[in-house]
Amino acid sequence: MKEIDLKTEKEKVKVSIQGYEGSFHQVAAEQYFGSNVEVIPCSTFRDVIKIASDKNQSFGGVMAIENSIAGSILPNYTLLQNNDQLRIVGEVYLPIQQHLLVYPGVKLEEIKEVHSHHMAIQQCMEYLGEQHWKLVETEDTALSAKHISQRKSKHIAGVASKLAAELFGLEIAVPDIHTQKSNYTRFLILRRVEEMDIIEAADKASINFITDHTKGSLAKVLTIIADGGINLSKLQSMPIAGTNFKYSFHADLEFDSLSQFQKVKQQIAGFTEQVKVFGEYKRG
Repeated sequence: MKEIDLKTEKEKVKVSIQGYEGSFHQVAAEQYFGSNVEVIPCSTFRDVIKIASDKNQSFGGVMAIENSIAGSILPNYTLLQNNDQLRIVGEVYLPIQQHLLVYPGVKLEEIKEVHSHHMAIQQCMEYLGEQHWKLVETEDTALSAKHISQRKSKHIAGVASKLAAELFGLEIAVPDIHTQKSNYTRFLILRRVEEMDIIEAADKASINFITDHTKGSLAKVLTIIADGGINLSKLQSMPIAGTNFKYSFHADLEFDSLSQFQKVKQQIAGFTEQVKVFGEYKRG
């Protein structure tokens, strides 16, 4: 099946995301697919994968994989490893900008509590710690914003995205309250294998490989990658379930052409027990 032209497709492009409407997953989805996207909120990443794999429910999925401060989301690598129906077709690097949201007309001096996901609260602790508000941890940033809007809360503020403010009719009382101004999350765009074409202009690939455990095998694999002119932008070890301290390795590779990547992939096969390609795509 040919890749859908997202610019001309009239029907909404439905993709599964973790979290609720107004979350940063939705921001990433809109950045990649455009305003024509319709998100399917999921409570867990496992549900994201499940729905993204079902052609009767979705076009694909959007899943966070790492953050520039918190690091890799290791369980999501396992979800990719255990799924043979999906491939990575793109990525989005999204700056995480947290704002203090209030119901329209509410003044800062009226605020008594601030509700948000615990990670968002921690990301904004330098600002929030200077206030005298009660900090309440919730399930989701966007859901907190939605509840403030629904209840017309006069004494509760939320920490969430600009999109959440727009969706739920809230005001940004204080913008950019996050402590680290350079905070990015990387999101993967997932599609079903049978519904995607080869991306001819691909210049990045995500793979998982298991070395043959002979002496120096990992070093040999890394040397082949380097000698092939490919940039190893990420290397993540992952424990292999059911073994005693044996690991597989997730690698993100950046290259100039698909043929360059294919050549290196063939060469490292001689020093590995298995090589699985999660996707070949354009760099974000």
